[in-house]
Amino acid sequence: MTVWTAIGVTAAGCYLVKLLGLSVPAAALERPVVRRLAALLPVALLAALTALQTVDDGGTPVLDARAAGVGAAVAALVLRAPFLVVVAVAVAVTAGGRAVGG
Repeated sequence: MTVWTAIGVTAAGCYLVKLLGLSVPAAALERPVVRRLAALLPVALLAALTALQTVDDGGTPVLDARAAGVGAAVAALVLRAPFLVVVAVAVAVTAGGRAVGG
């Protein structure tokens, strides 16, 4: 299989997936369960990506300054801190952990 064949097959597959999404009836998309899931899906995906990037280092689990930063962010969220404060706390703890050598 040449590179151009792979590109063509991938482009056709992407088009078909997009076409399949457009062919879903509007009534199915207006159901409360579907709307709730559609609202929560991006949050779940972002949380999964954040967790993976925090504790994975090329296939091996690792706990370092990144994990400490996420833990500090969770603590700030539990204390109901504003979003910018949560980010600042996570950055400060991560930077402090890396400065110390973690």
